[in-house]
Amino acid sequence: MRAGDVFALLRDGQPRTRAQLVEVTGLARSTVAARVDVLMRMGLVAPYGDAVSTGGRPPSLLALNPAARVVAGVDLGATHARAGLSDLAGTVLAEVRADLDIADGPDAVLAWVEQSVRSLLTSAGRADADLAAIGIGLPGPVEHSTGRAINPPIMPGWDAYDVPAHVQRGFDVPVLIDNDVNIMALGERHAHLAGVDDLVFIKVSTGIGCGIISGGELQRGAQGTAGDVGHIRVPRADGVLCRCGNEGCLEAVAGSPALAGALGSSVPDVVARVRAGDRDAVQVVRQAGRDLGEVVAMIVNFINPSVVVIGGATAAAGEHLLAGIRETVYQRSLPLATEHLSIVPSAAGERSGLLGAAAMAIAHALSPDAIEAASAGL
Repeated sequence: MRAGDVFALLRDGQPRTRAQLVEVTGLARSTVAARVDVLMRMGLVAPYGDAVSTGGRPPSLLALNPAARVVAGVDLGATHARAGLSDLAGTVLAEVRADLDIADGPDAVLAWVEQSVRSLLTSAGRADADLAAIGIGLPGPVEHSTGRAINPPIMPGWDAYDVPAHVQRGFDVPVLIDNDVNIMALGERHAHLAGVDDLVFIKVSTGIGCGIISGGELQRGAQGTAGDVGHIRVPRADGVLCRCGNEGCLEAVAGSPALAGALGSSVPDVVARVRAGDRDAVQVVRQAGRDLGEVVAMIVNFINPSVVVIGGATAAAGEHLLAGIRETVYQRSLPLATEHLSIVPSAAGERSGLLGAAAMAIAHALSPDAIEAASAGL
């Protein structure tokens, strides 16, 4: 068992003694001591108070040192960008937000990313050498293994662009890329649902996407397109043309532009009218919830999550959207699948993407393989 594997036992935040590590790993005391020594020299593990003594000197507790390194998390949307610096526990130390059009292309957008990360490091008093990894979420399909967007519909100039290589010109660290809804699912779980291993995050905005965490692992699919639920056919959309070129898609009747068009309003106005109790707006959003519920019911029957989280711009309309979703889901899903199911609004809100991008970077930087590579020569 390597130093990285021993470190994995301390990542859960529960302090342990060397004796406890020996018991859990089955390694010799001398081997555990050597692995812990490497981790302490790396700064990743530090003493944490004292354990209860059974006689004599109390044994020392060891735990993750969150301040050892930092990661950057970046959430890029269609018309906004948010970047943050986090410690190794995912606590955000500093963050910035800007109105930024993803259609401006990779050169302009990634220049903002580099400038923001550098500014955040300076404001937090951290050097470039303290940066362990950068996580970035993009508003389109992403091939996670290469970090390249693949035929993104609202991102001209980004198709197959090597985002990690571009960012690494400024920072010599691993750069992890995923689509926006996947990182939102990671952020929601990291910040508010840490004990939930089976959850689905539905983003309802210009597009409709789904991030799936099953058995505690994010499910991306073979080509990274798992969760593209906005183009599933729903009955009420028959004959309605979708921007993808097909007709009958969920997005065509329940996406933010469809709701705004039905009411002759902008998306923010739709949300404001619902909150003000406007009858027409409430009816449109409630029906959108029912349409979403058709697809969510399929997901619940097929994947059996314990929590479905609803986020995105339209989710700000609140309980009327969720009521429509629940109405259909509980009608069309198997009773056993819904017995303990919760359908809830996002608790992380606009910060879910930022938190998820940081969580993705942390998971990579603290993986056993990454720890082992960093410890070489110590």
